[in-house]
Amino acid sequence: MQADALTMQADALTMQADALTMQADALTMQVDALTMQADALTMQAGALTMQVDALTMQGIAKFNPVQINQMLY
Repeated sequence: MQADALTMQADALTMQADALTMQADALTMQVDALTMQADALTMQAGALTMQVDALTMQGIAKFNPVQINQMLY
């Protein structure tokens, strides 16, 4: 009987260790997901900056060369 109880306790400890390992893996995946989200937001910010720059250049391109020279000098 005691041997059965010890075996069950050992099994329970093994299952707890496995559960903790799975929790650690899940936390690692969450950290990775958050890192990827942060990277995606950074890329979106860069894309928006490029869009603003492109719109600015389009606005400048609507002027003729004389007007551009007048604005620059």
